[in-house]
Amino acid sequence: MTSALTGTVASQGVVPAVGQSAPDFELTNQFGEPISLSSFRGKNVVVVFYPFAFSGICTGELCEIRDNLASFEDANATVLAISVDSKFSLRAYAEKEAYGFDLLADFWPHGAVARAYGVFDPESGMARRGTFIIDEAGIIRYVVVNPRGQARELAEYRSALAGLGPA
Repeated sequence: MTSALTGTVASQGVVPAVGQSAPDFELTNQFGEPISLSSFRGKNVVVVFYPFAFSGICTGELCEIRDNLASFEDANATVLAISVDSKFSLRAYAEKEAYGFDLLADFWPHGAVARAYGVFDPESGMARRGTFIIDEAGIIRYVVVNPRGQARELAEYRSALAGLGPA
């Protein structure tokens, strides 16, 4: 499985701030294909870290994104959802829930990309619920990291994407 960070990486445990360049990465999606953040330059990207596939809150959040994917597409945005699960788990999860966006495996080295974004919880071995909206030039324009057990609000994504202006 591919899990490589490229370019400048934020310090472990430090959440990159709005206005900073997003740490680049390459991870394997649910089909085993390598996906790099930098390949989306020219598009907005919504990077959604979530703890685990098949868990209640995570499924609710990702299904809400699935059901409103057109609003992300209308904002010239691609959704990349990242967890520490293996690509095999993510494939089963994506098929069960009919997700039309990439689920990326931050499986090995375990949580390396989540660490670069300051959302890895070493005590539980999972990513915290962090969302980063990255503009067409690779600059972070929105950050939210929610505590364990607290879902994110879809309306906040829409508002942040609308603030990026026309595509």
